[in-house]
Order: sequence, then structure tokens, then C-alpha cells
Amino acid sequence: MSISHKAPLRVAVIGAGYFAQFHHDAWRRIARADLVAVADRDIDKARAAGVEAFDDPIQMVREVKPDLIDIATPPDTHLDMIRIALDNGVPAMICQKPFCGDHTSAVEATRLADAAGATLVVHENFRFQPWYRDAAVAIRDGRLGQVMQATFRMRPGDGQGSDAYLSRQPYFQTMPRFLVHETAIHWVDTFRFLFGEPDWVFADLQRRNPVIAGEDAGSILFGFENGMRAFYDGNRLLDHPAPNRRMTMGEMSVEGDRGEIRLSGEGALRLRAFGADDWQLLSAAPQTEGFGGDCVHALQRHVVEGLLDGTPIENRAGSYLRNIEIESAIYQSAQEGRKVEIRR
Repeated sequence: MSISHKAPLRVAVIGAGYFAQFHHDAWRRIARADLVAVADRDIDKARAAGVEAFDDPIQMVREVKPDLIDIATPPDTHLDMIRIALDNGVPAMICQKPFCGDHTSAVEATRLADAAGATLVVHENFRFQPWYRDAAVAIRDGRLGQVMQATFRMRPGDGQGSDAYLSRQPYFQTMPRFLVHETAIHWVDTFRFLFGEPDWVFADLQRRNPVIAGEDAGSILFGFENGMRAFYDGNRLLDHPAPNRRMTMGEMSVEGDRGEIRLSGEGALRLRAFGADDWQLLSAAPQTEGFGGDCVHALQRHVVEGLLDGTPIENRAGSYLRNIEIESAIYQSAQEGRKVEIRR
């Protein structure tokens, strides 16, 4: 399969649920892509996107013949949606996370795409949030020296009470694996983006809200070969100070022997040199209404540029499988109460 390197790309989205709205909005704002169709079991939701609407993804793919399919459906449908795209000659796909729901299905989806010569990218958008891109530049440029410690405290404050998540994503309540599988996976990927590959994990997971089937709080320590440690401290019942607590979902500190950077709840990134007391603004809070610093738009634009210009594309399915393997190690660590090595 191949894409004729000619803009605009014809894009079709499968899914019109809560989060898919951010996909639809982002595609409308990408100059070299045209959102041409949306499919959803609820045809009224599909029509609300303002483009050609279908209630059958197979019919949509066959009639519209898109260059790229954006899959924004529940994880247990991903493999089937990828098969539909490949069987109908679609050369490129973006698939939401959690990718295929389990490792076996994710491996099979990756194998099928590779065999067809198609591009398959996982929509893991947190690494595209502007503060993490800026943090990566500061680390790469040596502003912190040797990075030794990183901590992210996730505090969205949306997990209390019997009605937790019902107004937005009610299926959160019934997921048997929740915090890590649905949410902390963002920081598994982001830590890899910022710091490289971890060698081991040690995790303690809890279920604090009794109406939730899975875990909704937990601590995960990541160990790296150079001695660096990264710590994820997540609790969906607690909050942090921010005008929009879902902007960053928490606060971060990254410390090195030459300085420290801190991420605030409104999305501002600040640097303090080692031995100094004053903080320097590295990047201001983004002025955007898009989700999470407009990271959905940033990821989708990144994929369009990769397809049309031949630039490297991050989070291809093959490389993303590593995140799922780390997730499995986290659950194993929590279950067995020990440090778990991550196989290379």
C-alpha cells in the first residue's frame, strides 16, 4: 500500500463518542487533510460531525475510499476496525489507545499492518502536549545536566462518588483494569519519550472508590540503567490547583545535577538552575481550548506531515507494543509485590 504524496489527505473517522469529538475538531483544523466522513453505530452522533455520515464502517470505507482511517472506538473493536481498513486497501491508520485492549490483539494488528505495507500509528497523544515537547528540548540541550529524578503527581479530581465518570466516559466504572491500562499508560509512554527505556518497575495499586471495578490510585517507580528514577503517583480522587484540572491532570518535576524543571497545573513550564532560588519561565501555559494543550491536533498533524513529507512518525504500532509490555510488568509487580524486570 502507498499514499500518493499529494495533499489534502482524505480522512475518515470511525467513532463519534465523547473523545472522538476532539479528533473531529482537530482534523477540521489541519490544512493538508480533509475530514470527509464519520461512522458510528449511532448515526445521529455521526451526523453531528457535519460530514458524510454512516452507521456501518465497512460501507463508509468502501464508498469514501479514504487515504487515512482514524479509529476512535473502544479497544475491543480495534482489531476488527483495522482489518476492515486493511481489507479495503486503506494505506494508513491511526488507532486510539488503549491499543486493541490486550497484547495479543495489538501484536496481531501490528503484524497485519506490516504484512500489508500499511502505516499504523497509535493515538497516544500525551507526549505531544506542548509542555512535554518543551521539556524534552530542555533535557536534550543539557539545561538540567544529568537527569536523576522525575516525579509526576496525577490529580484530576474526577473520581469521587457514585457518579464518577458517568457524565463523560461511564465505561470507566466497569473496566477491570483502569488506572494503569486507561490513564497511567500515558506516562509510561511520556517517560519513555523523555527519559528512554526503563529496565524495571515496582508498583502498588489501589481501588479507593468502591463503585469502580478497577484500580483508581497507585504508585509506580521506574528504574533506568543509568540510575535515574521516575515516579508516577496517581490518584483520580484527589485534585491539584488549576483552572482546568484536566489540562495537565497534575504536576511534574524533573531534576538534574544542573537544574530542575517544574510543570504547573495550568501547563506552564519553569526552570530553576542548581543553587538558585528563582524560577525562569521556559514556556507559558498554552492559550487553547483543545484537549490537553491541543495534543490531539499536534499528533494528527504530526502523522499527516509524516505521510506527506516522509518525516519520522512517532508511536508506530511496532514501537508502541513496548508500552503494553511495560503495562503488563506494572500489573505483575502490583500483584506479586516485587520489582519486575522489563525484558529487552
